[in-house]
Amino acid sequence: MKTVLVTGAGGYIGTSLVPMLLDAGYSVRAVDRFFFGDNLLQERPNLDIVREDCRRLPASLLDGVYGVIDLVAISNDPSGELFQDQTWQINHEARVSTAQMAKTAGAKRYVLPSSCSIYGFQEASVVVSETHETNPLTTYAKANEKAEHGVLPLADDKFCVVVLRQATVYGYSPRMRFDLAINGMTYGAWKTGKLPLMRDGSQWRPMVHVRDTARAQMFMLEADAAKVSGQIFNVGSEANVYQIGPLANIVADLVPRDVEIEWYGDVDHRSYRVAFDKIEALGFKAELTAADGVKEICEALETGKIDKTTETITLDWYKALTKWHEIINSVELYGGILELDGDKLAEQRAAQ
Repeated sequence: MKTVLVTGAGGYIGTSLVPMLLDAGYSVRAVDRFFFGDNLLQERPNLDIVREDCRRLPASLLDGVYGVIDLVAISNDPSGELFQDQTWQINHEARVSTAQMAKTAGAKRYVLPSSCSIYGFQEASVVVSETHETNPLTTYAKANEKAEHGVLPLADDKFCVVVLRQATVYGYSPRMRFDLAINGMTYGAWKTGKLPLMRDGSQWRPMVHVRDTARAQMFMLEADAAKVSGQIFNVGSEANVYQIGPLANIVADLVPRDVEIEWYGDVDHRSYRVAFDKIEALGFKAELTAADGVKEICEALETGKIDKTTETITLDWYKALTKWHEIINSVELYGGILELDGDKLAEQRAAQ
């Protein structure tokens, strides 16, 4: 049985990926700080859950590992701008360090899930391939590109390194996010019957379902190393490249209530299209579309399985954790607040 180490295992993609790996017969070492809760991964045979920070990852965690899927990241542009230093540490430096440790430990595969956001915004007529000039505009995108530059040179005959530039992800996951385009549009339409949309709706955006991008990561664990090592692949599909206006209509038509699209603002000229021929030539094909994502999210909302909370908006949750940490630090004494740590209290009295 091959062991795969997954960093960021408690996140939006990780909580979908880990069960899929287990179902496929892998043993999984799931590493995360579990900011969003440690109950999102069900205990299962061949699953080792490790609470650790990727910036302090012990080299021993790579012992006996066949492959690494290095998902860990400060995961969107607003969070990356508010926590810039941490984004560089986690999205860039820690991932390069993990790749280096994996190679030293004798791992065979390393997969870096990166982002199509490193292309920046392009003219509507341009369809960017993996060889297209990049134009990262945010800290999140810039840190991802630096991580790519750091891990790709590690590839050799014994260590297969693959970079996956993911389109914008959508769909249901145990660690749900409503700060992603399709997910947020679906919730707003379902909850209020209103779907705010920035003019004029002609902007192009590439998307990929969370389980499809997880499948792509798994695909690269076994793909012919001679064809993928040291390579970059866009992850998505032509069927999942949408103009925002028609995408809003898909959401509005599938939500089980009357929905009104409300246009606002000046025309948004940000637009980019991405080609996915390279990964499809290997035999990988995305299976799900926006309609599938909207339907499953609506079903989960209708049954009460999920709802929009602070935890489902990444930046809001990071802000909340930071604020709570400040409050707790300001009132904690002797290892507690109302209840005191007995050992620390005894030490204090002995010192008096």
